[in-house]
Amino acid sequence: MPSTTAITVLQLSRLVALPGAPVIIDVRTDEDFDADPRLLPATVRRNFKTVSTWAPTFAGQSVAIVCQKGQKLSQGVAAWLRHEGIPAESLEGGFEAWRDAKGLLVRTGKLPPRDEKGRTVWVTRARPKVDRIACPWLIRRFVDPGAVFLFVEPAEVLAVADRFQAVPFDIDTVFWSHRGERCTFDTMIEEFGLESDALDRLAAIVRAADTANLDLVPQAAGFLAASLGLSRMFRDDLEQLEAGMLLYDAFFRWCRDATDETHNWPSGGKVA
Repeated sequence: MPSTTAITVLQLSRLVALPGAPVIIDVRTDEDFDADPRLLPATVRRNFKTVSTWAPTFAGQSVAIVCQKGQKLSQGVAAWLRHEGIPAESLEGGFEAWRDAKGLLVRTGKLPPRDEKGRTVWVTRARPKVDRIACPWLIRRFVDPGAVFLFVEPAEVLAVADRFQAVPFDIDTVFWSHRGERCTFDTMIEEFGLESDALDRLAAIVRAADTANLDLVPQAAGFLAASLGLSRMFRDDLEQLEAGMLLYDAFFRWCRDATDETHNWPSGGKVA
């Protein structure tokens, strides 16, 4: 009989990077994590020993717990969270099952330091259009769901980065930026080790729209039009980012599941 308190690798993989995905919490021991310091997408790390302390911070959210093999640590933490009224499941087979199934994993070696609240902090130029929305979307959906993004005047990006311990991106001369014909979005996918056909398809659209090479992929022109429209709709860059998240969610889901689907007016006078 299938477990009612566990989620399978296949089930969780279908939810990753979607708006309704559960919060993924990695409770592996430090020894197990150090042996393979990669994380499932958008994972937060927590100490299983202090679950009673941090459990309330996840109230109102559904949670998937990951330990090394899906046994005592993840099942115990999930049970504790359920005791706190939080819908929680353990990942069946744990990190090892996800890894062996070639599930998407995030390299943590290039992750910037976190602030006192455990968040990564990033800074870039104000008035984003394409790449500066794409990168925050990628980070929040795959790397750090609680990441903070600061949008400032171009001339102040590096100074703000220095004063506020933020990581600059999508400007000249910094690590997280364009490389040749590839966008900052491409750089982040590469550096975080996000090997995904769907992300590669999305990156091609972002690259074509961001560099005005609209003939590269047929979706680029429409994507650019939507991005520019959003930039005109919002004066506040953070409001624009929140609206843009849905645009990228939709294109990612298309890239993952719907590239072969067509939509035509039904023949025979029948309307579906």
